[in-house]
Amino acid sequence: MLKIRLRRMGAKKQPFYRIIVADSRAPRDGAFVEELGYYNPTKEPAELVVDNDRAKEWMKNGAQPTDTVRGLLKKAGAID
Repeated sequence: MLKIRLRRMGAKKQPFYRIIVADSRAPRDGAFVEELGYYNPTKEPAELVVDNDRAKEWMKNGAQPTDTVRGLLKKAGAID
């Protein structure tokens, strides 16, 4: 099963996340299928960039977003 989830990047105590589509069995920072955008919570205000069209396409094809990513996609407008 494919998941839309966060991949942690950045330095220690300075998280930066990429929003990716990956197999649910793959490790958090392991192999992924496609990158949909990124989320930077350290900036004020938090920076969120998402390719809404691709996110909708992946969800239509069966990819399930995690709870955190679901909230971010709602903020970005990919989910109603």
